[in-house]
Amino acid sequence: GLAAAGWLAWRVAGPETGPRFHGTQERPIDVPGRTVTVGRNEFFVREAGPVDAPTVVLIHGWVYDSVGTWQRVIEPLAERFRVIAVDHRNHGKSDRIRGRYSIEDATDEVAAVLNVVGAGPSTIVGYSMGGMIAQSLALRHPYLVDRIVLAATGAYPIPRRRWLVAAGFYIARTLGRISPAEGAHLSYHYLLRTGVTEPRHARWLWEALLDRDATLYFEGGKAVLRFDSRDWVGRLDIPSLVIIPTEDQLIPPSAQYELYALLKAPEIVEIPGARHEAVMTHAADIVEGIARFVEPAG
Repeated sequence: GLAAAGWLAWRVAGPETGPRFHGTQERPIDVPGRTVTVGRNEFFVREAGPVDAPTVVLIHGWVYDSVGTWQRVIEPLAERFRVIAVDHRNHGKSDRIRGRYSIEDATDEVAAVLNVVGAGPSTIVGYSMGGMIAQSLALRHPYLVDRIVLAATGAYPIPRRRWLVAAGFYIARTLGRISPAEGAHLSYHYLLRTGVTEPRHARWLWEALLDRDATLYFEGGKAVLRFDSRDWVGRLDIPSLVIIPTEDQLIPPSAQYELYALLKAPEIVEIPGARHEAVMTHAADIVEGIARFVEPAG
């Protein structure tokens, strides 16, 4: 009790503390973007690559925005394709929109953004939560979807211990409302020590981790917890590719293989030994899989 009171007093009255940064600090990528207005809200979109090439739309997951998620994917893909990367609600430079929301709400917002930028029928690549949005986009807005790539995601992404996950969300949200620093420190040190983020990007990473509203952040997690496409995803009649990090610690590989089994004649890319952060640690495998799927050899 005394330790908790001391921590609370420190967080309320003490100075903001953070890590020390060494060497030259820079952003992971510098891809230009613009805001797009949808209804009362603004969403941020980054575009790269030749405008007359096949279009690949990148939809990031929960936690990180389009830069954080796709930092090692955008530029290699942009050598061959028109790449559009959207920051969905409550992430990156897009508006913070208060209140509960569903994957379907985020889907409709992404669809509206793609209509504004003139994406047309595209390859939709969704990672983690973005894969759930991609599934929903193919169902709700099929005119925008030529084919889908579903990476590190599922039709029912949290199949076990759901009550425990939900309780964890509420506890973490409460702590995050008091102080965001502790959660940011944990993520910061994990990503640096595992080599997911390079030391020269440490300042960018720290600032990105602190740029979160705890309430809205966990609304995203609850949207993931409620998502279930098992009744309809098998009816999607479009080419699909499933990318599975075989040691994923967040979306169980069993849930990812279940999604693969539900889809109509999907292709598959397995990344042995990769964890949920495979989009950064195994970016070359993901880029190669996407490119081969969009433009098959021969």
